[in-house]
Amino acid sequence: MCQSDNTQELTVTFNPQLYLQRRGWVLDIMRREGITEVLDIGCGEGELLACLCNPAPWLAPPPPHVFPPAPSADTARAPQLELTSLHKDILHPVKVAGLDVSRADLAAAVEATCPPEPGSACVGLWHEPVRWEPLEVEIWEGSLARVNPAFVDVECVVSTEVIEHLPEDVLPAFAPVVFGVYHPRIVLLTTPSYTFNARFTAPDAPLEARSGWPDPTKRTARIFRHSDHKFEWTVEEFTEWCRAVAQQWGYEVELSGVGKAQEVDEWGRDDALGWASQTAVFTRREGTGWADRRARRVSDLGILHEPHKEAEHTLLATHQYTAHEAASCPQPLQIVGDLIVEQMVHVRYTSMSIRDLWFDNAVAIACGGWLEWLVRAIQMHNGLSLDSMTTDEDTLDWTVLLDPSLHELIPPEAEASPPDSDEVLDSWDPLDEDDAWRNGAVAIASNEQDGATDNMGWGQPDVGWDKSPADDLEGEVVWGVPEDNCGCSSVWT
Repeated sequence: MCQSDNTQELTVTFNPQLYLQRRGWVLDIMRREGITEVLDIGCGEGELLACLCNPAPWLAPPPPHVFPPAPSADTARAPQLELTSLHKDILHPVKVAGLDVSRADLAAAVEATCPPEPGSACVGLWHEPVRWEPLEVEIWEGSLARVNPAFVDVECVVSTEVIEHLPEDVLPAFAPVVFGVYHPRIVLLTTPSYTFNARFTAPDAPLEARSGWPDPTKRTARIFRHSDHKFEWTVEEFTEWCRAVAQQWGYEVELSGVGKAQEVDEWGRDDALGWASQTAVFTRREGTGWADRRARRVSDLGILHEPHKEAEHTLLATHQYTAHEAASCPQPLQIVGDLIVEQMVHVRYTSMSIRDLWFDNAVAIACGGWLEWLVRAIQMHNGLSLDSMTTDEDTLDWTVLLDPSLHELIPPEAEASPPDSDEVLDSWDPLDEDDAWRNGAVAIASNEQDGATDNMGWGQPDVGWDKSPADDLEGEVVWGVPEDNCGCSSVWT
């Protein structure tokens, strides 16, 4: 029998902190589901929204139809499988919105999501993070019970540690408004577990040993974790509510939780008491039948037409994050069948498996594996053939021959060689008149490094890199994004 003082509340801590574990869970599910559009209900000071405003390091993957399917014998290297692996830890949001009733908290959210001014040093890095994709942010003030047409069909709704704060006249509107009117594809919900609260005291501790706040509704004798909590559900109560909502509004639900105490429980109750915060992932059931069922239920409840005491939502701020101008440099590509074709492609390998694709002296960023997809697509296309020749011991030049009958699809300007560059050295130009060419075919070439990447040469630097910082250098080397190329705007309404 344990001899601990049962009149004292037990120490319970989390590592990472519980709010960070909840946020990590939300971001993990968003990555898993490939979420691009988010509404954070009860966004508070905008911590989650600020995370979503961080620019992704890579461009989002192309749509599935861009690359032809892999042969059945080589499904392990299919483009979509590779894209799933490459982008599993990267979010590519295009629009995020926050809703809350607290004007003071929303003022902080507006500031937290505001794009940095061009050239500002607030990021604390040696250069501003380059944004390859645009993003729109909206901050709204208003009650959950009031329907906002701007949120209908949003892809994902997040509501973390919010539902337990809703008063009795607002709570009944949560499911009909979120699941019925807005009907997002994904709903992410967290709430404190009252079952876990037993972890704060010994099993035989008196009621006064538990610090906290009594149930303000007087319906129970429960002690809550926060003064503004209107209720805290047990695991069984939360499970019952989630399954009922999923059944009523046509969703599947996945229940779990986050948060286990760092301290060892003397009574071995951790498994029985579960998680500190309960989590639920609601996934919309698809099909016109389910959509019609949701619409009929919304109509029967009169949600869209009933009078409201709450005011309409107010849009406090809109932020526009614009992509860096380099993200739009690639020229429009010519389509031959199912394949994207350009006159010439040089593929540069780096230690980070990111490749720079140069199309007619314009640059785009792509992820590792692009060349393999291109080669496979070429091999599957009737109008193209793949050839190769070794120009030296370390480099293999792949040559793509285009059938003469398809030459008319190549724009006239594609006949010219790309202009010379100090950064890219063409060891072999298939369009050079001095080189032997076969059957008058138009070529698309790419250089593939065979072996390690350290020996790849991309020209000589303009300054002596072997000099120390104290040495005099001719000219100034400037790193980072040009100050006038990071456009953004913020508009208060």
